[in-house]
Amino acid sequence: MGFTKLLESWPVVRQVREGDLLGTGKAAQSSHSRALRPRLERADHVGHSICPYCAVGCAQLVYVEDGEVTQIEGDPASPISRGRLCPKGAASKSLHDGPLREYKVKYRRPYGAAWEELALDDAMEMIADRVLAARDADWDEANNRTLAIGNLGGATLDNEENYLIKKLCSALGIVQVENQARI
Repeated sequence: MGFTKLLESWPVVRQVREGDLLGTGKAAQSSHSRALRPRLERADHVGHSICPYCAVGCAQLVYVEDGEVTQIEGDPASPISRGRLCPKGAASKSLHDGPLREYKVKYRRPYGAAWEELALDDAMEMIADRVLAARDADWDEANNRTLAIGNLGGATLDNEENYLIKKLCSALGIVQVENQARI
């Protein structure tokens, strides 16, 4: 690198030459800073979503590039959150592709010391068998119900999901159905 080029790369020289003595303009930028691009610039698609953590319902914008989620931010058009997200909501991209996310069903047998992987169909069959066995073991024929099973919904469930869960529980004879959201 020649002396002139080296001198030109020094921000102070550019600041003096361009009259930006306080270093608040473009003269103070490094070549690295000038080359930076917004991480949302290359997104192919922007999807609308809702934060999955609590019952507030903050709207999110999900930026997708080549079929992969690249960024999740608050939606400024939301009347609820006006583009703001709490720390958990701001980190919700890690739910999608975080290094600790499990992609397979894990099962630990009773008194077992290790987790084993199960196929999703096998796990769903086990759950259905256990629900039906618990229901049958405690079925109250006179009242057409069971008290052996209860359901507690989470705050991230919306009205439609709660409605479907309640219908399923009613069809199974489960009467102890609650939701922890009180908003």
